[in-house]
Amino acid sequence: MAEKLTGGCQCGDIRYEVSGEAQQVVACHCTDCQTQSGSAFGMTLVVKEENFKLTKGEVKGFTSKSAADRDKLGAFCPACGTRIYHKVEARPGKLAVKPGTLDDTSILKPSVHLWTSSKQSWVTIPDDAEAYEKQPF
Repeated sequence: MAEKLTGGCQCGDIRYEVSGEAQQVVACHCTDCQTQSGSAFGMTLVVKEENFKLTKGEVKGFTSKSAADRDKLGAFCPACGTRIYHKVEARPGKLAVKPGTLDDTSILKPSVHLWTSSKQSWVTIPDDAEAYEKQPF
């Protein structure tokens, strides 16, 4: 992936950049991610928290429980509601950036699929991807 990625929310009030290498692109099929994304699955770009920088605006957050019953902070634009990232307490030092907010999404290909036990029946997991019925980490 690129050395520096940029992105932002739908209305433009939030902008960010990510430096360094992304650690994973994950597709999550849990029902929380389906609800949050309004789609069959949610995607996250796992990065080191120290490599993420807001360059415009301030996010608002709320805490909820993940499908694995872990505390999760969701950060979003207070103006348009676009989810920018989430942070799970069980994974310190890492952020899960919502990759649909990147300026260039052409680089995205999930290498890991989580919560396949609740995936939609019409979704096909590629043969070369890791797949887990629940949350392995």
